[in-house]
Amino acid sequence: MQSIVILISGTGSNMQAIVQTAQREGWAGRYGARIAAIISNRSDAAGLAWAREEGIETVVVDHRAYASREAFDAALMAAIDRYAAGARPLVILAGFMRILTPGFVRHYEECLVNIHPSLLPAFPGLHTHQRAIEMGCRFAGATVHRVTEALDCGEILAQTAVPVLPDDTPDTLAARVLTQEHLIYPRAIADLLRGERGDQVHARPCP
Repeated sequence: MQSIVILISGTGSNMQAIVQTAQREGWAGRYGARIAAIISNRSDAAGLAWAREEGIETVVVDHRAYASREAFDAALMAAIDRYAAGARPLVILAGFMRILTPGFVRHYEECLVNIHPSLLPAFPGLHTHQRAIEMGCRFAGATVHRVTEALDCGEILAQTAVPVLPDDTPDTLAARVLTQEHLIYPRAIADLLRGERGDQVHARPCP
């Protein structure tokens, strides 16, 4: 069984979309995959309460309790790896607001996935919607990608485009992009589990 661990820092709306899709589509039976845990670096993350109501195990690894990024990431890796089922878990970043160290990224190489609110390679990093509007872009969007040591530069797994409207603000554009994130992220993960893109996570689990 391929374990999936989702990392959040807040409400985890993308996490909720992934969990609901997994339940609705029966990922356990269809792909041999289960959402094993939701982990947050904040004890007050609203998404934790939602996950507990869904019967999913939750864990808090508070970054403030550690003296360095490396120490926090080591504790986070230990928490994630408790859910390994003979292979590294598939680790999904869903609004996880911490910069991960190179050692963490290497530990989960090919098994670490993120969604970014732009059409990468355009606008990596922060303030993507503001930058898209300022540049006069006609389209914005979101990108699901593998996480590498280089920021927002991993293999693109899926993308979706959203038109930028004449009266858009960063907030209105962000809200419209987010609705599409909730559709594209679960589909991209399902594609990975089916082995339709990149490593065949289900047929050949993360080593």
